[in-house]
Amino acid sequence: MRWDFRIARGLTLGVAAVCLAGAVWWAGLGQSLDQLGQRGASDLALASDRLVKSLTRYRELIVVLADDEQFDGPAPDPQGAARLLRRAADLTGALDLMLLDGAGRVVASASGAQGPDWEDDAFVDRALTGALGSFHAISDRFLTRAFYFAAPVFSEAGPVEGALVAVVDLDRIEAEGRGAIPVVLFTDEDGVVISSNRSELVLMRREGERRSAFPENRLRPFFPYDALGVRGTDVWRIDAGPYVPKRALHVEQRIEILGLRAEALLDARPAYVTAGLQGTVAGVLAAFFGTVIFLTTERRRALARANAALEVRVAERTDELSRINVALRDEIAERREAEAALKRAQDELVQVGKLSALGQMSAGISHELNQPLMAIRSFAENGSRFLEMGKGDMVAGNLAKIADLAARAGRIIKNLKAFARQESEPSTRVDLCAVARAALEMTEAQLERDAVGVTAHLPGAPVWVTGGEVRLTQVVVNLLTNAADAMSSLPEKSLTLTVSANPEPSVTVRDSGPGIADPSRIFEPFYTTKSVGDGEGTGLGLSISYGLVQSFGGDISGENALGGGAVFTVRLQPWREERAA
Repeated sequence: MRWDFRIARGLTLGVAAVCLAGAVWWAGLGQSLDQLGQRGASDLALASDRLVKSLTRYRELIVVLADDEQFDGPAPDPQGAARLLRRAADLTGALDLMLLDGAGRVVASASGAQGPDWEDDAFVDRALTGALGSFHAISDRFLTRAFYFAAPVFSEAGPVEGALVAVVDLDRIEAEGRGAIPVVLFTDEDGVVISSNRSELVLMRREGERRSAFPENRLRPFFPYDALGVRGTDVWRIDAGPYVPKRALHVEQRIEILGLRAEALLDARPAYVTAGLQGTVAGVLAAFFGTVIFLTTERRRALARANAALEVRVAERTDELSRINVALRDEIAERREAEAALKRAQDELVQVGKLSALGQMSAGISHELNQPLMAIRSFAENGSRFLEMGKGDMVAGNLAKIADLAARAGRIIKNLKAFARQESEPSTRVDLCAVARAALEMTEAQLERDAVGVTAHLPGAPVWVTGGEVRLTQVVVNLLTNAADAMSSLPEKSLTLTVSANPEPSVTVRDSGPGIADPSRIFEPFYTTKSVGDGEGTGLGLSISYGLVQSFGGDISGENALGGGAVFTVRLQPWREERAA
């Protein structure tokens, strides 16, 4: 029954995580589409303004030209008018500029065309009545899509005596923005795409629209799409070729001045991807915290059962007040135990790092101790023979050498004992130079075995810092052994250890190895560049060192040196007597 209850709770947490992920995805999709729609409306407004400005400047041109003296009078000079129109067309890039008389007949044109007559065209008839007219179609003369503007030409007495017509090449206007993002369409009242920054969409017509002024053989069906309403937006699923997004946000607005509808198709895939990532992250976090809550609850249930059993036993011997006091003390003890367990775990992790370093140095340490011990044995045997021979002065010399070797072995063992013990005392005054010397002594055998040339730059006076001697020694030992490991495959190996007091106390370890592959990750737990399976690639050494230095209020950094190799720098807080007080 208990396991069934746990499975049910786990399934509930899973369903809740999926529901939360879906809700976050839905909300994130709406927000992303809203932002995309705002950006699309702005882009569409800019594209519409560019089209309006590009076209209306021709309308303004013919309005200005209509006041020119070349067109005054009932019978203007055709040749002079044609020269003026040709010069204006050359300057503005118009396909043609034409002067019509009151009956819609061509009087003069920039291209030299003399026909056909325009009296049956509504936009020309509008100009001949004193207003501005516009029209768009495929030009029979130029065989391209054209936009037409017509402006009235007034006589000196006031009545309209003709009209000026501008023929604008839509292909030329589109050329500047063709291929731009987003996809933009301009459709007329008949549902025909008369202009777009995607040439393959031009002259498409939506189904169900009325007959257009364009020839039927030039029109093509509108591309297939499915319109979906998503969070108040219009999202289309489209099949219109590789240059039109498959899933697009549709935005539109009217261009009243040209009688067109502007539409934009913005790629909605980034919005869906962003929403998917948000939903996935929310689901993963919900599952993670749900699992943590579930495990914590189960642990609390187990603790609650243990506390209940304890309270039952206590209730047999004490009264209600005693039970309340005991429960309160148990709760306090539980919290303190948790804090102590966390502290022990941290200390054990540090201790593991130190023991790992000791394990790596064990062969060198054994060699360092074996040398003086063998020498002591040899000098003791020689002293015994000298004593039998009555050579007291030789015995004294051997005893002095034995004392020196014993002191050396004792010094090594003292450093190892100090390095291996768990240090729990608070930070105190530590000589950084002494720490560096102790670390060099402990790693001397390994560095000699690996043929690493060591250069040490230590000040003559102590450099006092705030920290723990054992923990700081562990940090420096880690840096030295890491540097030796990094250079293990190189023929020439050199290492420099520098202790500096100014401008701030620091110790720097520089090697001649291959450098750091990813400096941003070197202090992450379990990140290592050592081979898997060699027993050394745990990735905890630098992470532990980072935590130790941070606990002293210092900082540790690693970077690649300019001349090659890696440089690790440990910066510490200087010791101040007033701080200690």
